[in-house]
Amino acid sequence: MTILENLLKRKNPDDAVNTAKTGGLEKTLGVWDLIILGVGAIIGSGIFAVVGIAAAGSADGTSPGAGPALVVSMVVAAIACVFSALCYSEFASMIPVAGGAYSYTFATLGECAAWLVGWILMLEYVIAYIAVSCAWANYVIQFLKGFGHILPACITNPPIWLVSDFRSAVHTLSAQGIDYHTVIPSICGIPISINLPAALIILGITAILIKGTKDSTKMAAFMVALKLGIIGLFVVTGLFFVEPSNWTPFAPNGFSGIFMGAFIIFFAYIGFDALATVAEECKNPQRDLPRGIIGSLIVTTIVYTLVALVLTGIYKTQGTVDAGFLSAPVAFSISNVLPGMWAKAVPGFISVGVIAGLTSVLLVMHLAATRILYAMSRDNFLPAVFQKLHPKFATPHILTWAVCVVSIFGTMTLNLDAAAALCNFGTFTSFIIVCVAILILRKIDPDRPRPFKVPFCPWFPLAGIVCCGGLMIFSMIISKGESAKLSTELFVAWIIMGALIYAGYGYRKNRIAEKVENKEIAEKDEVTVNI
Repeated sequence: MTILENLLKRKNPDDAVNTAKTGGLEKTLGVWDLIILGVGAIIGSGIFAVVGIAAAGSADGTSPGAGPALVVSMVVAAIACVFSALCYSEFASMIPVAGGAYSYTFATLGECAAWLVGWILMLEYVIAYIAVSCAWANYVIQFLKGFGHILPACITNPPIWLVSDFRSAVHTLSAQGIDYHTVIPSICGIPISINLPAALIILGITAILIKGTKDSTKMAAFMVALKLGIIGLFVVTGLFFVEPSNWTPFAPNGFSGIFMGAFIIFFAYIGFDALATVAEECKNPQRDLPRGIIGSLIVTTIVYTLVALVLTGIYKTQGTVDAGFLSAPVAFSISNVLPGMWAKAVPGFISVGVIAGLTSVLLVMHLAATRILYAMSRDNFLPAVFQKLHPKFATPHILTWAVCVVSIFGTMTLNLDAAAALCNFGTFTSFIIVCVAILILRKIDPDRPRPFKVPFCPWFPLAGIVCCGGLMIFSMIISKGESAKLSTELFVAWIIMGALIYAGYGYRKNRIAEKVENKEIAEKDEVTVNI
């Protein structure tokens, strides 16, 4: 075969399913488990933080706010997600294997495109996992400071080098006029700074995931119930303080504000795609995966809409807003209207909801990252050692630990501001590719059984492509400053790096595997002839 034929070589969906059946991953998840995991992944820091910027705009004025039309922004973002979610659902029911968008790409666009999609998903999940773990650590530290009169100072006010990466620690100390050499310890001249709370939660999530997805779902269920309870408390309490005048003017920045708000809010919906990565661990993936994906989107859309209505009803988001609203909109807005001691107590409850929300997000992100890498290892893109399963729990424990180690190292060294920008492009790209892949597979394999089919095909997949691509391009046009340019450059650099790794390792490993497979087939044929 020529190099081009190898690059475009597709993996037969039947072969992928047969490989998955002998993979050994334990099937423990039902439809409610999937909905819990989906809601756990989607409802996280976005609903507690991102909505402030989406409603009022960024503090530096680089993006306009939607104002009370935030509700419309949420509907637009949900619609953009629904088209992609329907495509994910068709693939998940048709090819129920680990890997999600990576596996679907391998079945439609070929080997090279599959590697690049897997590489992009690796970026999306692992980098986001590191960022969320750091956010979790920040919230926990702020929460513990409220118990300064009870807990020792080493817990409520720990040294900066124990709760921050090196670059952030240096930046904070420099802003205070302090030389970091006098604060941060060093070993053999190398400064030591580690985000200990982030490392501890990553270790805890790793231990839970190694024991199996069923135990992970139990933990996620508790966290989901807790954060939904906190959000419910906010909505019910806030209804008594809604001022209809705060909803006027409804869209202060017109369509620019609405669509920019949709772009920002879109990332509060991310997480449903992670469900496709656990297809091999579902009891009935053909039936339950589509229900889990669509069900989790419906639940979160209802929750987000209620929060948006109350949030913009109790706090005026048009014009200049307080910095506290942008950083913690839910806690700030409700404490701004509550009287006396309640104004001090409620932010603490909100913090508990945020911590619970971030914990469930971390769990699903780590789970999704390992399942994607597991599928890539099975396809010879990564070393075979990552395919080994735990003898008792039947989970890819080596790979789970590998993600743990990389993530802990990332919390110490990663420039999170630059890394977060990469996740935006990664998510949109994977969604667009899945929509394209549905159209391709409908053309090249129209007779394949599809327990769930995207309705109104090809219009719905095309709508998903237009919505995701349109929001991405629109944000780049509207956003001012260097953020859009920086994210574009970093994303291109990541793609080039992935292409080089594929050319130097993945392509060669697959050709070696093909030779071994062809040799085994030839030997079997020879034995058959001799008999």
